[in-house]
Amino acid sequence: MAVSDHDLIEAWKKVLTLSKLEPGQTVTVLTSATTHPQTLSTALIAAGMLGAVVNRLDLPPVNGEKALSRDSLAYLGTTPLTGNKAAIAALKESDLVLDLMTLLFSPEQHDILKSGAKILLAVEPPEVLVRLTPKPDDKKRVAAAAALMTQAREMHIVSDAGTDLRCPLGDFPVIQEYGFVDQPGRWDHWPSGFVLTWPNELATQGTIVIARGDILLPMKSYVQEAIHVTVKDGFVTKIDGALDAELLNEYMASFKDPDAYAMSHIGWGLQPRAHWSTLAMYDREATIGMDARAYEGNFLFSFGPNNEAGGKRATACHIDIPLRHCTVMLDGKPVVQEGKVLDNFQYTLA
Repeated sequence: MAVSDHDLIEAWKKVLTLSKLEPGQTVTVLTSATTHPQTLSTALIAAGMLGAVVNRLDLPPVNGEKALSRDSLAYLGTTPLTGNKAAIAALKESDLVLDLMTLLFSPEQHDILKSGAKILLAVEPPEVLVRLTPKPDDKKRVAAAAALMTQAREMHIVSDAGTDLRCPLGDFPVIQEYGFVDQPGRWDHWPSGFVLTWPNELATQGTIVIARGDILLPMKSYVQEAIHVTVKDGFVTKIDGALDAELLNEYMASFKDPDAYAMSHIGWGLQPRAHWSTLAMYDREATIGMDARAYEGNFLFSFGPNNEAGGKRATACHIDIPLRHCTVMLDGKPVVQEGKVLDNFQYTLA
């Protein structure tokens, strides 16, 4: 169901306030051909109401001839900022960049963040943004999970479906996604609500079973028949199964890049207002599937790049896969038990 401009403006005001936007600061709204017009118009209004100096930077889309779908995460690396010095300079001079285009996994994004500018990505449909407007308690919950992950040296994931995966940890930072940017140089994604890191290079071992009902992204499809993935020394070595396995295997192979098969980020969802079932309600081109990535108790893992964490892999292939009903253990202690988060967190703030 559509939302009113009033409700979306109020949601923007909450997010911008949580992001510590102050009067007189410069906000640049980054847009492209697929930017949602209501998200754009309400972002401009809300930032102006909070006293910001507001600019819009509109850039042409790229990678359309390379990607196998229109999803903005279907082909990564090259962005409209690649080689665009004037645009990069404008974003570096901003206090806050509202990314309504999807600027991810690129050296340009890192460069902008190093300047102290904050970047908030927001590309989901307006009604999703309103439903998943972040709260201060989202940060508290994610931060507590991140503290546990930072101390751990192994993540072990098992499930009744057959997943048994061991991921040594410690070489890469832990990332908190809670939906707003409250520190200089911070990137986040509205909506979100999960914690993640990257396993040590060439170290992940075991089996992943993507069971019926689990979700493949960016395909944005629910798996109908189990996919058995073998991981050795940090790379996928085998993908077994029926049609869903063939589709996944063919998609990864289409990039003609061995790094597409590398283990990327791992973590779990912490957002109780996100839902596993939401993806079934939307046309595939209407959403990038943040409900699927963030819903409470999932085990979210990825294949592909690690340059977001300072690694060297910058493959254009990036596949996120949230699994249900998994037990996630840090150094042998469960933090998620069969899809239920064990932190006993109680939301108290509006």
